[in-house]
Amino acid sequence: MAKEIKKVVLAYSGGLDTSIIIPWLKENYNNCEVIAVSADVGQGTELDGLEEKAIKTGASKLYIEDLNKEFVEDFIFPTVKAQAVYEGRYLLGTSFARPVIAKRIVEIAKKEGADAICHGCTGKGNDQVRFELAIKAFAPEMTVIAPWREWDIKSRDEEIDYAEAHNIPLKINRETNYSKDKNLWHLSHEGLDLEDPANEPQYEKPGFLELGVSPIQAPDKPTYVTIHFEKGIPTAIDGVEMDGVSVIKKLNELGGANGIGLTDIVENRLVGMKSRGVYETPGGTILYHAHEVLETITLDKMTQRMKAKLAIDFADLVYNGQWFTPVREALSAFVDKTQETVTGDVKLKLYKGNIINAGVTSPYTLYDEEVATFDADDVYNQAEAEGFINLFGLPIKVKAMLDAKRNGK
Repeated sequence: MAKEIKKVVLAYSGGLDTSIIIPWLKENYNNCEVIAVSADVGQGTELDGLEEKAIKTGASKLYIEDLNKEFVEDFIFPTVKAQAVYEGRYLLGTSFARPVIAKRIVEIAKKEGADAICHGCTGKGNDQVRFELAIKAFAPEMTVIAPWREWDIKSRDEEIDYAEAHNIPLKINRETNYSKDKNLWHLSHEGLDLEDPANEPQYEKPGFLELGVSPIQAPDKPTYVTIHFEKGIPTAIDGVEMDGVSVIKKLNELGGANGIGLTDIVENRLVGMKSRGVYETPGGTILYHAHEVLETITLDKMTQRMKAKLAIDFADLVYNGQWFTPVREALSAFVDKTQETVTGDVKLKLYKGNIINAGVTSPYTLYDEEVATFDADDVYNQAEAEGFINLFGLPIKVKAMLDAKRNGK
């Protein structure tokens, strides 16, 4: 196999895994050409200095692709509109970033005439599946190289040993070596003390949180924010129209400052094991909450219920890397139909990690104050409730009567 691989496109973040993969590929695949691709999905300063580092460690070139707009509009917003949350708590930050990255890597691999695509995902994780299913969708014949499934390295400590032996500069050290994934939507933390679910996350420790503060450290004064939606998509904050990327950045800023969006969960990985992680998703948590509030007045009961059932399946598809599938597309088509009336304004109060409802309006509201009122009204005849209850309760009444007969009462 090594003789056949002459050019490899590597999904390159510049982190520990991918930093050592460039020299490893050249050592183990007959000094093949390595083209690094870094996807900008909002990780900020993590991209600084990557080109110099990639070239210095053996890559022939580095692509830095700005995927923020596509990430938000084609992956994040469809998932928010679906209200898809994995296992009730995880807002899928890493999950839906992988398909957009893999799609662009395939495009570059085809353009470059590459023989293989390489990723740095471990053999224990979900990301290997997400990357490779996306690759199969767009380049089904492409060879995939996954070093973690081939090399003799067994731990992150051994990776650091390899990096030091090959003079590869790292931004981490052994003591603060959390496994992190950062993008526009979230930041995840795994490893070290977090591997034991008995350990409390050190939210107040300087440097642990990056997108915000602990609720304990948040201001004593609440922050109000009003989000405007058009057909389920947020288009303005506090009356200021902005694009999707700007919406998330602004909500990250407001949510982070008020300790919003910290999640500590033990989740069930696709590969079968449980994994403990701490997630920071300040803006995303606000968006999900606001969108759900707006749906309470714009969707009828049956649509709400059906949508909630399908949201579980949608979240599983996203988590499991099955974005580019007919069933996900079909579910998104259903979701888009439900969003035709999800337009309006949601006002929220942010206070020490809490999101408190402060008002919701919509031109398509299904809430009729005259029908719902406790005061006198002319549109609802309360006497009609008796017949409804008699019919609704008929099975209970019949069973009770027959039970009484059977028991000789």
